[in-house]
Amino acid sequence: MPLYYPSPPASDAEDIELAHLRNECKTDDEEGPTKNDRHKWEHNHDTGSDDEDDFHSHTDEGNRALLGVQGKEREVHNVTWTSRVMDTWPHVKSMVIESAPILLLTTIGLLFTGKLLDELSQWRAMREVNQLIIIVPVVLNLKGNLEMNLSARLGTAANIGELDEPTHRWSLIRGNLVLLQVQATAVSFVAACMSLILGLMTPGNNEELVVAAQNATATLLSSNSTSSLARSSSWHLASHIARKPLPSLLTTPGPLRSGIDTFVIVTATAMLAACLSSCLLGSLMCSIIVLCRRWGYDPDNIAPPVASCLGDLLTLCLMGVASSVIIPYVETPLPLLIATVLLVSTSACLLSSFRNPDIRPLLSQGWAPLFGAMIISSGTGMVLDLFVSKYEDFAILAVVISGLPGSVGSIFVSRISTSLHAAALSASGAIAPPSSPTFTAPAPLSDKIVMLTLLIVTIPVEIIFLTTLELFGWLETPLLFVGLSLVFFCIAVFLSLLIGRFLTHTLWSWKRDPDMYALPLHSALMDLVGQGLLVICFEIASVLGAQVSLKPSS
Repeated sequence: MPLYYPSPPASDAEDIELAHLRNECKTDDEEGPTKNDRHKWEHNHDTGSDDEDDFHSHTDEGNRALLGVQGKEREVHNVTWTSRVMDTWPHVKSMVIESAPILLLTTIGLLFTGKLLDELSQWRAMREVNQLIIIVPVVLNLKGNLEMNLSARLGTAANIGELDEPTHRWSLIRGNLVLLQVQATAVSFVAACMSLILGLMTPGNNEELVVAAQNATATLLSSNSTSSLARSSSWHLASHIARKPLPSLLTTPGPLRSGIDTFVIVTATAMLAACLSSCLLGSLMCSIIVLCRRWGYDPDNIAPPVASCLGDLLTLCLMGVASSVIIPYVETPLPLLIATVLLVSTSACLLSSFRNPDIRPLLSQGWAPLFGAMIISSGTGMVLDLFVSKYEDFAILAVVISGLPGSVGSIFVSRISTSLHAAALSASGAIAPPSSPTFTAPAPLSDKIVMLTLLIVTIPVEIIFLTTLELFGWLETPLLFVGLSLVFFCIAVFLSLLIGRFLTHTLWSWKRDPDMYALPLHSALMDLVGQGLLVICFEIASVLGAQVSLKPSS
């Protein structure tokens, strides 16, 4: 999808809103001179008719009515305010209905992802080839952002009407799916190279490498329970949390392999899992966005959180299955054959993407924020490692103070990006104006209204989530700490929205497509901000006398 920029650098989304409100606020008596009136005036002007005065009188009356002159200011103000409320409420209501259930489900999905990793870490492939554990955080970090970028791009395309025409719709969908395969293969190959480098840097230090890998995995995953694992005596060896909980330390780590054979196994596993995940999840996201457009829902409220949640879950599951299938054939040419076939298919996908005029510009975009986000997440783990290992409930709370605000911010970023693209296209005449019934972009809502709505929506989700944890016995915290956590959670959501708004508008002003650049950076920054706020929350609760649980020191 080509990128369009508005000619004025001002906020075009707000201009659309004002134009929309002006159209809604006009009444039959306030429309001013019609086309027939103008023709009548021109005819009378040519014939010297006195009806010219009537035309000016009619025009002046319309202007006075619109501007509120001669005692009508209060009436027009009331009409404007009422029209604005009536126009805003349906959009606010639909955003709440669409986003609240999705945010709750994605938060729960983050917990199951962590539990799945805990199970997969005990499988034969993960125990025999420890580099497979090492690449999990890298693959999931890079791969998850690809699906979020896809959802943002197609959400924008759907809202500005580019998916309405069947031929163009399928061209865009096919092009984006092919591009996703190219990107998935590239990031999985980078992850395999990183695992090889880490293996060469720390030869013979198997256990420490496993711990380091699990510490990195903590930046991405969550667990639905810390009661059985976090309280064990060996848990503190793997308790350096960066974003979300991590699996237990492998009790019988296998040999640390190195060399070309291990590199081929890891590469084949990562590429196979990433490509299958892109094919399945990419198709699912395209279907969701097309159905949202057809059924009248805003994909910006639904697609980004779903992509974030299902991307980690599905990719991790496929990595476990792929590694289990490949590991029995470690001494055969099968891993090399799989990697070769995937590279050849990726070359074909690359050629197809280059031939697609809508997709060709995207081949060179979005790589810098992907790897920049990976660096930020790694730095987050190293910084927070100094603070969080002593708090036993930190892992489970990290899901809601980092993951949930990140999902909310992704919705906001996607909506702003859609508004900016729509404003630019509308100004250039490439699409219908916002008053057209075919235009469904979220322009009628200002940024402030969207921020307030999303903040209000997430508070009940947070309360439901914490209540569920308490009922199942997975979280035991005093009431004072629960209150503090709610306060810091609201701060995290507010900061997530501010960061998202700043990033999107800044990237747009730099002529960078927010659909390609904003979400990876926003996600990584929210890891850092959310975990930092949670550390502060624990420290303040301790100072105030709350009995927050500490992890065992032995």
